[in-house]
Amino acid sequence: MTILLFIGGLIGLVAGAELLVRGASKLALSFGISPLVVGLTIVAFGTSAPEMAVSAGAVLNGQTNLALGNVVGSNIFNVLFILGLSALITPLVVNIQLIRQEVPIMVGASLLLLVFALDNKLGFLDGAILFALLISYTAFLIIQSRKETRAAQDEYAGEILPAPPGGWDASLPAQLLLIVAGLGLLVLGAEWLVSASVIFAKALGISDLVIGLTIVAAGTSMPEVATSLMAAVKGQRDIAVGNVVGSCTFNILGCLGLAALLSGNLGLAVPAALLNFDLWVMIAVALACLPVFLTGREIARWEGAVFILYYVAYVVYLVLASQQHAALEVFSTAMLGFVIPITVITLIVVLIRRVPPTQIPP
Repeated sequence: MTILLFIGGLIGLVAGAELLVRGASKLALSFGISPLVVGLTIVAFGTSAPEMAVSAGAVLNGQTNLALGNVVGSNIFNVLFILGLSALITPLVVNIQLIRQEVPIMVGASLLLLVFALDNKLGFLDGAILFALLISYTAFLIIQSRKETRAAQDEYAGEILPAPPGGWDASLPAQLLLIVAGLGLLVLGAEWLVSASVIFAKALGISDLVIGLTIVAAGTSMPEVATSLMAAVKGQRDIAVGNVVGSCTFNILGCLGLAALLSGNLGLAVPAALLNFDLWVMIAVALACLPVFLTGREIARWEGAVFILYYVAYVVYLVLASQQHAALEVFSTAMLGFVIPITVITLIVVLIRRVPPTQIPP
């Protein structure tokens, strides 16, 4: 029954996000909002709706570790697994705007989260600041989108189409119904997923934090997986990469911002394990995007494979650490003493050989 509850929660989250995005997108287009603005806001935020629903539900149920683990784990999963898998399908060309603007914003949001967490708590004021930054960031994207090139407009227009005249979802009541149904499924799916995850954690002897960092993080990232993979297959590689980077920023500013606000005066207690390890992994992953993106401004297949291997290694480490397995010390030594240094040296060499100093964005 617990497995069925978990699967049902995942289905509810994915279906709810799909209905919410469809209804909100059609409604926005009906009011004359451009497809580019819809893509940068409603679609990007909609794919992160499961993370927000689960984090909010976890806080309301008193499972704050699950809320924090879900966001941090989702960001690590988004970059390492989703971008890695998308790059294996086709090398992903990275728009210069992502290098100059979106990735630095993602890195900045990650560092800000670390600063707020240094006192082992995300308080109400921290949540208010994060959420205010999300609103400012959204407004900035909308203003900036008016200056986008015609090619960018056409790319999003091909991905997000208005409801055809006479179609069942062309009317205002139908669009509102889609939004309400999507929100309802998100709430129900989040409730089921959180409940099942807590049962799993207790049965397996694994903490809520580790469950949030792995199973729940991967589950709530399914909309991002679907969006990025389909975009990669269709050749819409800007959307494939931009969806992941934008979702990571939204997860920190929106999901954790709302979760901290809902926690009230108590705040979200930040576990020592998260502060000492997982937050740093999330920051390192965000920083790793810059040299990878700069190597010819694309994510090559071999770089995608490296991303996936590192995600597998990260999950293996979490499982070994949670069980205090005897192989943990050997595994950690191999990663820190051999695998990571070799990867860093390789990226530096490739960066030097493929990106002349005159081509590095200011």
